[in-house]
Amino acid sequence: MISIGINQFVVHEALDASRKGFLDVLKENGYIEGENIEIDYKNAQGEQPTALTIAQDFTNRKKDLIFAIATQSAQASYNATKEIPIVITAVTDPVDAGIAESFESSGTNVTGTSDGVPIGPQLDILKKVLPEAKTIGVIYNTSEANSIYQVNELKVEAKKQGFTLKEVGITNLNDVNAVLPSALEGIDVLYAPTDNTVASAYAIIIKLATKKNVPVFCAEDAGVNAGGLISAGLDYYELGRETGLIAIEVLEGKKPSDLPISKMKNPVIVVNEDTAENLGITIPSDILAGARLVGGK
Repeated sequence: MISIGINQFVVHEALDASRKGFLDVLKENGYIEGENIEIDYKNAQGEQPTALTIAQDFTNRKKDLIFAIATQSAQASYNATKEIPIVITAVTDPVDAGIAESFESSGTNVTGTSDGVPIGPQLDILKKVLPEAKTIGVIYNTSEANSIYQVNELKVEAKKQGFTLKEVGITNLNDVNAVLPSALEGIDVLYAPTDNTVASAYAIIIKLATKKNVPVFCAEDAGVNAGGLISAGLDYYELGRETGLIAIEVLEGKKPSDLPISKMKNPVIVVNEDTAENLGITIPSDILAGARLVGGK
C-alpha cells in the first residue's frame, strides 16, 4: 500500500482547501484511501519545530511521498529528507525558500505548485475598484519568507503605479490587535497577501479594518469568504487539485526534478457583495462580470 504523509503548517481555510483538492484528485484517479493508499495527515499548528518533527517522523517511517502544504512545512520536509519525493503547494517562491534551483527543474526531490500570483494585475484591479485609493497598507508576518517575497514585489509595483505603501509587520497572532488599529489610520485599503499568520487572523483583521471603514483586498479567496472586499488571486482548492495531478505523476515513477513547479494558470476574482454594500463601494460591472460572488442575498 502506498503511504503518503501530509505535513500541513497550520489550520486555515486556504490550506485546508488545498488538501481537499489534492485528495479529491487522487480519489478520482483511483487512489483510494484504505484500499491502495494510506494517508497520514499531520498539522504543525503554526510551529516550525513541530513541522520539522513531523517531517522527520515521515522520513523515519519511509513514506512513499510527502505532501507539504505551505513554505515552512516544505522547508522542514526538505531539511528532513533528500530521498523521499516531496510534492509542495502554497509555497510562493520555492527557489527563495531554498528547496529548488528553479521553477523549471528543482534539481532536488521537490516538485509541486506555487501560490505566487503577480502583484501588478492585482493592483490594476484595485485601481478600478478603488480609484481614489492612494495609500495601501500591507499586513504580513515578517518572519515568513513567502510574505517577504510578496511584499518586496508589492513595493516595486506600488511605486510603479503611484501608490504609497505602508507596511504593517507582525510576528504572531497577538500582534494583530496590538499594531493594526493604529496602522489603519491614514490608509485607503489594506492588502492581505498569502500569509499563514494573516490567514489565521482574517476574522479579527477584517473586523478591525471594517470598524475604520477600510476595505481589505486579499490575495486569495478565503479572505473574501471571511469578509474581505475582493481577491484577485488564487482558488486554493483548484491549486490543490493541480498539485494532486503532479503527485500522481510522481507516484507513477517520474522524478520530481523532471516535473516543473507550476503556478495556477487561471487566477480568479472573488467579490463579497455584503462587504461592498456595507462599505458603500460599487464594484465596476466589468469586474463583476468575470467574478465569483459571495455574500449577497
